[in-house]
Amino acid sequence: METTAGELVTARAEVAALDDYGVATALSGLVNGSGYWVRDGSLAAIERTGRYLAGSWEPPRPDGGPGRAGEGSWARFIGRIGAVALRAAAPSTREERRERLLALLEFWAESPFADPAARLRTGVVRVAEGAPEAVRDERGAAVAVGWAGSDSRRFVELRTGEAEPPSLGTVEEARDVPRGWGSAAQLRRLVGLVRERGPAPWDPEAVGVLCEGTGLGRAAASLALAGLLERSYMPFLDAHEREVLRLKVAEAEDGASELARLTSLERLELLADVLPEDPAELWEPGGMRAVAERLAEGWRARRGRRAVVPQRTLDAVVELGLLRLSAAEFCAAFTNPTAEPGLSAPVDTWIKNTDHGPMVTDANARWDIARFEDRLLATVPHLFWVYAELPAGDPVRDGAPGLVRVLRERLDHPGMLLDAGRLSPTVGRSVADVHERFGFRPYAGPERLDVASIDDGLTVVTDGTVSRRGDRSQPRLYFRPAFYGDDDRSRALLAARGDSRYDPEIRIVEWLRGPVCARIVERIERAPLPAGAYESDPAASAPEVVARVAGGLGIDEDAAALYLQLLALPAPTDRKVRAWNGWKAARHQKAAGVLVERGLVVEDKRPRAGRQVFLPGEWIHAKKPYQPMEAWKAGLLGVARSYNGRLENPLPLPTRTLPELFAQAWALVENGSGPSM
Repeated sequence: METTAGELVTARAEVAALDDYGVATALSGLVNGSGYWVRDGSLAAIERTGRYLAGSWEPPRPDGGPGRAGEGSWARFIGRIGAVALRAAAPSTREERRERLLALLEFWAESPFADPAARLRTGVVRVAEGAPEAVRDERGAAVAVGWAGSDSRRFVELRTGEAEPPSLGTVEEARDVPRGWGSAAQLRRLVGLVRERGPAPWDPEAVGVLCEGTGLGRAAASLALAGLLERSYMPFLDAHEREVLRLKVAEAEDGASELARLTSLERLELLADVLPEDPAELWEPGGMRAVAERLAEGWRARRGRRAVVPQRTLDAVVELGLLRLSAAEFCAAFTNPTAEPGLSAPVDTWIKNTDHGPMVTDANARWDIARFEDRLLATVPHLFWVYAELPAGDPVRDGAPGLVRVLRERLDHPGMLLDAGRLSPTVGRSVADVHERFGFRPYAGPERLDVASIDDGLTVVTDGTVSRRGDRSQPRLYFRPAFYGDDDRSRALLAARGDSRYDPEIRIVEWLRGPVCARIVERIERAPLPAGAYESDPAASAPEVVARVAGGLGIDEDAAALYLQLLALPAPTDRKVRAWNGWKAARHQKAAGVLVERGLVVEDKRPRAGRQVFLPGEWIHAKKPYQPMEAWKAGLLGVARSYNGRLENPLPLPTRTLPELFAQAWALVENGSGPSM
């Protein structure tokens, strides 16, 4: 077919012309610079590039070229087109995207890109102003496919003679293209099968194979087998696509988060050679399982294998709604912390100038400090949840002591700086205001800061920056956790901070090094519970307290255990209580009936409670992600109300182990300070 610049691509004579709307989305995660794919003619530009290299297309003017497709990263498809083919055959790909992928595969099969004998190179060339977009003679051809810098272009080159082919300029780097799945015959066969039979059938067992082989979560493994989808695959999975992959909305988002750190090149390399030699095997029983095995092998070679954790644990972590880590990354921090980014080695940091003022970065500029903070701020606030709501013997729960030790070791490294928030306006508004508190020695890093600073060895203070409107921000505080403790410098830091809700690092450091964390670690390491039992079940973790409650109230031990859970646990939903206690519904209802009959609890229906019985007294509402609960319990747990009277603050770091909390709750009831109407 003949096309000229700006024309639409016709995949086959009997298929309607395809515009470029949605091409970037269909290829999302496999190409870069999606904003460059908005112009018409991207698919046609790729096709014309192949035909120009092969000598079967001439530009309409001598200095013209085939046109551009995106920013040129599509050239990485050469030798890796199998990634596009997998996505085109996946049943979760919506049809308007599949048609564009199939069109690409069809004309790719007719190009030199699918010829294993073609002598192709890609690279970067420095070009002169006014240089042509494409050159060709009897030695071969070269085409500029995207910008690599102010005067550098990415190029694709085909050599047809023995001598060096013509060049667009001075070649700065060049490499032979890889050779992988995707010969012309394979591409034609796969496209024909998809058009004849429809997409390849989805195989949930293949997802399990990939999970087992890599340690990926089920959602991430599903997205990987569907072509390594990512969030910018917008709109992200619709109801039909999620139904095919058997994912809920939160699971799909979590799976995308788990895969988010993969680059487009890494995605292409992982998927390049996972398809079978004969594409027809995809439609045979076990065909996708073989794909999963090959993908798992490639994943392990590049990224290793995480410990496999129970699916119920991953599902429970997804429900937490973590912002910084996916469920699988959260679990991996517990099961093998020293293999995780930011935790594998001590992190050296410095404060450097940025467009937004001074900021902490790591010395090797690999974002290790950001990854450390992601894990610190995601795992420690939920460590009590891991201890309380995962069963004894769960690999994530069993790994908590090891994670705590690694975090403490990293925090003890003298070269680490963490954010401590902003200087309180009541203390001062500039570095000059706090010299008496922190001294006069300025911060000395690899580069001179653009603002005034102080460094007393523990605390670093940097002046605020001036906005375009002329407003100066409050000075920032940083601290070295290795030197933080019970001394005058630390007390000076604490007294100088502004609103501590927005800089939790200091509180987390204190808690990690404190006695409550130590006692929780001891409880897990001493393994006082049988495998499968939960610390949130007082009959298992605090049987002596249950006995005291039963004796003191004259009720059976089931009712006593449930009463303690209602008193002390922030979210004792019916579903959770039955899981923790190993109860069926009838046993649970019988225990609740005893408490209702004795007037210890009231029956009711309340939003987001997930239960039918409640402690008497005021109920405090909360919106997601915060937890509503009885006012008496909020006081016991130290949950503060917001300005509007609701519970819109996260749960504080715990001050007791669960056996201690159960005992404290019962002691309050015994001395007459329990919940009342």
